[in-house]
Amino acid sequence: MTDAEHSEPIPYVVTLGTAGGPRWWKDHDGTPRFGIATAVVVGETWYLVDCGQGAGRQANAAGLSMSNLGGIFITHMHSDHTVDLPSLLLFGAFELKNSPRGPIPVVGPGDRGKLPPLSPRATSMPEPIAPDRPTPGIEGLVSGILAAYATDCNDRIFDSLAISPAAQFDPREIKLPEGLGFDPDSNVAPDMEPIEVFRDGNVTVTAILVSHHPTAPAYAFRFDTPHGSVTISGDTAPCANMVTLARGTDLLLHEAINLDILAAQYSDAQMLQATMDHHRRAHTTAAEAGQIAADAGVAHLALHHLVPSYSPPEAWTEARTTFGGALSIPDDLEIIPFGTASRVTGNLAASGTNNR
Repeated sequence: MTDAEHSEPIPYVVTLGTAGGPRWWKDHDGTPRFGIATAVVVGETWYLVDCGQGAGRQANAAGLSMSNLGGIFITHMHSDHTVDLPSLLLFGAFELKNSPRGPIPVVGPGDRGKLPPLSPRATSMPEPIAPDRPTPGIEGLVSGILAAYATDCNDRIFDSLAISPAAQFDPREIKLPEGLGFDPDSNVAPDMEPIEVFRDGNVTVTAILVSHHPTAPAYAFRFDTPHGSVTISGDTAPCANMVTLARGTDLLLHEAINLDILAAQYSDAQMLQATMDHHRRAHTTAAEAGQIAADAGVAHLALHHLVPSYSPPEAWTEARTTFGGALSIPDDLEIIPFGTASRVTGNLAASGTNNR
C-alpha cells in the first residue's frame, strides 16, 4: 500500500440504530436500542440509510453534522424506517440555516400504486387510512410531513425568516426500468441488475428490489467508494437480488429476525397468525443472512434490524452455521470500517465491531 493510500480516510458506517419494528425495543440486557438507521461516512460527508426512531438524535450523538449530510436513502415506507424523517426535515432544516449548500436528496420508493391484498385471515374489510392517497412514496411522504407541520414551518418562514425545508430537501423517487415485470402484489422482486440512484464525488449508490411483501417497492442499497463498498439490505426475505447486489462487497449489513421468540409476544390469536404469516415471507433469519453473505462472497457480515432485539446473542450467531467470514452483531453507535484499508488495519476494524 502506498503512502497516499495510507493517508486516505477509511470509510466506515455508524450503526445509529439497530432495532427493527414499530416498537420501543430493548436488548437482552434491558438496554434500549434505537430504531434502524445507518450512517455511511466517506471523508467529511455522511449518508443516512433509513430514519428509524431517534435517527437524528443518534447522528448528533455521533458527531455527524447536518451540513455534511450528502443524502438520505429510504429502503421502504414502513414506519420503523421513516418515523424520524420529520425530525430530520424540521430540526435538520433549522440546523442548516447557516449552511450555504444545495438541497439534500431524499431518495426512496415511489407510490405502491394500490392497497395491499387483504390478509386471508381477515373476517371483515378494514377502512384504509387516507383513501384518496393510501400508498404514497417518498415524494408523498415528504410533502405530507411538511403539510402536517405547516403551522410550525410557516411560523418560522414568515416570522423568523427561516429557509423553507421544502427548499432544503429534494425528494427523489426511484424509477424502475421498463419491462422489468415488477408487480406490488405478485412480483415484488423480479430478477434484475442493480440500478444507479445517486452519484457524487464520494460514492456511487445502486439499488435493487428486494422481497418484503406486501411492502413494495422495497430496496436494498449499495455504496461504492474509491476505497471499498458497503451493502445495506433493508427488510427482505432471502432473494436472488440480494446476492446480486452484495456480490463481493466489503461489508454487508443485513436484517435478522428470530421467529420463535417473536411469536411469543402476541396474545391475540388472529393478529399472531397474520403477523407471523408476514414475518415468514418478508424477513430473513440469522442463518439465512449468513447464507446470503456466503453466496455473495462478502468479506464481513453485520446483523442489524434485530427483531426482537431482546433475543439472546446466540440467536444471531446462528449466522456462523452458514457463513465463515467476519461476523458482527453491533450495538447502537458502533463504528465499522469497510474497504481494503480496513482489512489491513485490523486493529481498527476489531475496535469498531462486536464479534460476539
